[in-house]
Amino acid sequence: MKLGVFAVLFGQKPLEEALDIIADAGLQTVEIGTGGFPGNAHCNPAELLADEMKLRAFQEAIERRGLEISALSCHGNPLHPTAEVARQAHEDFVNTVLLAERLGVKNVVTFSGCPGESENSKYPVWVTCPWPTDNLTVLNWQWQEKVIPYWREQAKFVTEHGVRVAIEPHPSFVVYNSETLLRLREACGESIGVNFDPSHLFWQGMDPVLCIKELGAAGALFHVHAKDTAFDRENTATNGVLDTKPYTDELHRSWIFRTVGYGHGEETWRRILSALQLVGYDGAVSIEHEDSLMSIEEGFHKAVSFLQQQLIRERLDKVWWA
Repeated sequence: MKLGVFAVLFGQKPLEEALDIIADAGLQTVEIGTGGFPGNAHCNPAELLADEMKLRAFQEAIERRGLEISALSCHGNPLHPTAEVARQAHEDFVNTVLLAERLGVKNVVTFSGCPGESENSKYPVWVTCPWPTDNLTVLNWQWQEKVIPYWREQAKFVTEHGVRVAIEPHPSFVVYNSETLLRLREACGESIGVNFDPSHLFWQGMDPVLCIKELGAAGALFHVHAKDTAFDRENTATNGVLDTKPYTDELHRSWIFRTVGYGHGEETWRRILSALQLVGYDGAVSIEHEDSLMSIEEGFHKAVSFLQQQLIRERLDKVWWA
């Protein structure tokens, strides 16, 4: 496995400066934002596709520092019921796939998206329980009329261009856990897999190690994020985990995203890394920073130090048992 970072963390810095920070930290891979929610501060796919010199300069800036691109990421909602929002997300995805092909990058990370409840919707509707039974009617319509038709077409498209789609399970989208990811993969093909982010699973009560084993056995483990989740015991005990308060209201929320090691300790993360190794994952572990209690620099360097130590121990353990 190789340690890297999702470079949108340094989106306020020029590309070359951001790459210097990443390389100086001893990382090996970089994940680049190309649109959608992460934005495209360091990489505008349409611009690079139209200008061979800019494309070459972009690629050389990364290679010159001994880095490789683990994924291009355009997290968006191509199933949004508002046509213009869906169109922009789809355009970002298409351009990202075409750029990935040109760069020789195999992973494009995105969300599954989420439609509305009908053709007349204005906003996405995420179904979270089977009752009232209207919910199941909506869910069936979403999958049969929107989700599967769209992703079947995209699965063909990415296959034609030698790329694969790493869907990131995330609440508020139709793919939010292992079961829904595997349902999409079964319906649309093996070019669809997972961008595995434990932080989105922890607060749903899932065990990342078991998820890794299930997804790994299915051949669906394409890319991995490193981000943690911490719980407030009292707030969770009184309000549960379905918390709609802003992420900035840390004092009153049931859970918040944290830098790795600040939600779950060394033992948990060693189990996660060991599970990845056991299922044969040899790709990137890409640090994602969304910790509102730490600055960008502090969160980044703490995550790097923590994960480097764990990966070194994993390698030593492998040598010992061999």
